[in-house]
Amino acid sequence: MIKLIEIEKALARANQITPKETTLRPSAVLVPVVEREQGLQLLLTQRTDHLRHHAGQISFPGGRMDRTDKDLIHTALRETHEEVGIPDQLINVLGKLPLQPTISGFMIQPVVAHIQQHYEMRLCEDEVADAFEVPLDFVLNPDNQNHSYRDYRGKRYSVYSIPYQERNIWGATANIIVEFSKLIRTF
Repeated sequence: MIKLIEIEKALARANQITPKETTLRPSAVLVPVVEREQGLQLLLTQRTDHLRHHAGQISFPGGRMDRTDKDLIHTALRETHEEVGIPDQLINVLGKLPLQPTISGFMIQPVVAHIQQHYEMRLCEDEVADAFEVPLDFVLNPDNQNHSYRDYRGKRYSVYSIPYQERNIWGATANIIVEFSKLIRTF
């Protein structure tokens, strides 16, 4: 069973650096880890069906960097509060995962954080249809991570998916989870 201390040590060793320039739009997501009696859980959201980008998909709380954000960690915290109502005071940032470029034109900075277990969600109904927790041990297990390739606009892309119960975690969210898994396994 994965422990918070292992995550903290692995993230400290990773020492991710944000590039100074990119043509992709800067954005950030929070990779929220919650400690429960049955083990660590990962908090995910399901986006509403009417959104312009990634409608209906399983995702982490997050979004595009605003002019008012001092950095991408602030973006992840602000977006988490806006989307699921969890305030900064209940969030302890542990570190960053490798940047995740998307075919939709975003450069995502995943920010791993420990969320206090007594949080209460207040979903932004315009953006988030649902929020739920999944066992971290399950999603980080390579046996549960399906890999395939898809062609899009004449290019071949590596795609991961992680089926969990009646849901399918795929795309950038699954890729971030796989990177998280690799980081933890190398620890």
